[in-house]
Amino acid sequence: MKQSLFEHRHMAEWEQFSLLLERLERDRNASGMDNFPGDYRRICQHLALARERGYSSFLIDSLQQQVLRGHQQLYRHRSRLGANVLAFILADFPRLVREQWRFVLAASLMFFASLIGFALLVYLFPELIYNLLPAEQIADMQSMYDPQAGHLGRSADRAASEDWVMFGYYIMHNIGIAFQTFASGLLFGLGSVFFLFFNAMIIGAVAGHLTQIGFGQTFWSFVIGHGAFELTAIALAGAAGLQLGWALIAPGRLPRAEALRLAARKSVLLICGVMLFLLIAAFIEAYWSSMTTPTPLTKYLVGAALWLLVLAYLLFAGRGRHAPE
Repeated sequence: MKQSLFEHRHMAEWEQFSLLLERLERDRNASGMDNFPGDYRRICQHLALARERGYSSFLIDSLQQQVLRGHQQLYRHRSRLGANVLAFILADFPRLVREQWRFVLAASLMFFASLIGFALLVYLFPELIYNLLPAEQIADMQSMYDPQAGHLGRSADRAASEDWVMFGYYIMHNIGIAFQTFASGLLFGLGSVFFLFFNAMIIGAVAGHLTQIGFGQTFWSFVIGHGAFELTAIALAGAAGLQLGWALIAPGRLPRAEALRLAARKSVLLICGVMLFLLIAAFIEAYWSSMTTPTPLTKYLVGAALWLLVLAYLLFAGRGRHAPE
């Protein structure tokens, strides 16, 4: 193809790309980044064709200049996205948790108080467990935490080499619980309340039963590590759901739809943090909690440290001079 025909065919596209570059160089928040990677790849392709076909140095230099400017813009925006994600993890998420402290406190009281209450009831009245859980599920739990079984937190037919499979299972299972607890808040908050109490009942009943029959050391040494992130995540998912429900119950002067839209912005951000917590919890559960080599004391010390880490993160992260409340 002759250079004149090549230029005629693509000149409009080059001019449009040059205008987009000028807008992005003036304002990094300018619109147009959605299609920018595709436009950039086409300019790179045009430059490669111009070099391969031996077109004039003027055309090649012009295209190369656009490619260099496009490269700077592409990776500047990618770096900004990474910085935003890091800022959310290090500061924005814990600040949001503190900002929504009323919902977090309400959900935490419902969940943790109910969990402790059910654990105590089943511990004091052992037969109660059979009114709360199916006998088959109880037998499975006992086999998973039997001190004589030689395995911890896994069924007898599951090998340690399958930890990566369980890592994926824990992620999907825990995210399902969290999303269920969050999304059901649209039922004027009643759904979130129900799932907070329901999950607390299951976990508390299992904890009380296993402790009562003498399997407490294996059970508690298994759950204490990942529990810091997993249980906190469930409570925060409940808080996000309660926020949605409250927007429907008490929208104030706003229409319910608008109040719900505003509440959903913050609730969805809370759920993003919840997903991060559940990812960490799944990793710990699959690769640390199920290990039988560390002593129970080591598990307890690590678990206590993780609980303190989670509390310190939610209470103090993002309070720096450049990250005001």
